[in-house]
Amino acid sequence: MTDPLAFFTPTEDGYVPLPFATSRWSPEMVHGAALSGLLARAVENGHGAAGFVPARLTVDLFRPALTRAFTTVTSSVREGRRIRVADAELHQDGEVVARASAVFLRRSEQPPGELWTREHRPSPPPVPAPEGELVPPWFGSDDHPDGWSSSMFEHQGASRKRMWAQHLPVVAGEEPSPFVRAAMAAEPTSLMTNWGTEGVGFINVDMTLVLARLPEGPEVGLEADDHISADGVAVGTATLFDRGGPIGTCVVSALANAQRQVDFSGQGDFELPVDA
Repeated sequence: MTDPLAFFTPTEDGYVPLPFATSRWSPEMVHGAALSGLLARAVENGHGAAGFVPARLTVDLFRPALTRAFTTVTSSVREGRRIRVADAELHQDGEVVARASAVFLRRSEQPPGELWTREHRPSPPPVPAPEGELVPPWFGSDDHPDGWSSSMFEHQGASRKRMWAQHLPVVAGEEPSPFVRAAMAAEPTSLMTNWGTEGVGFINVDMTLVLARLPEGPEVGLEADDHISADGVAVGTATLFDRGGPIGTCVVSALANAQRQVDFSGQGDFELPVDA
């Protein structure tokens, strides 16, 4: 029997990580995109409401999340007429290993007037993925001659990075919501902003996603805006976008992890498992 294309499978003991949730940092750890998706799913299912849009998600990744069962706990902080705030936690072996806070805002009319916004707009690959077909992610960089490719090594350099991807379901047999897709797409902000000529030597400890609207369609993109670092501490910012344009901003803070530097040299194309 092959594993389903998802990050977790639900059991009586909680959400058990599948092989696709394994981190590049360690085969015994779960990667941040899977954790962010599970937290977003929990807080949206528990505290989302009709007429409200999830506008902000902050995820704190402060303990190693191991490849064992997780349980989720959520709580309401405020349920107002225009603003709802809620928290979520991931528990493992009796400890909190990650947490999130979310803000939901009621939709309304745009105010009048014109506002400044940046001129540059990130652009996705020209060809959409075939409907219903899961394809590997695309990576892009400013100094790549073709702009986009599925080879990570081709983009290992010092120029601006971008990523365009579909994301696996968080829970097997369950289609992720647009908010959950956005949360998973935002987490690689650390990869896009901390990826240099020798790979990635920073590990992110948090992620904040701020959304003006939810993504449309199964594919979501992420383009680096800036990297700032000193004394082993880094800050990265990126723009999240879909085929309709930018939808939000992502921010991460990260710590140097040079002893476990992830170098993409020689790894070739990013491929989905052939037996999936």
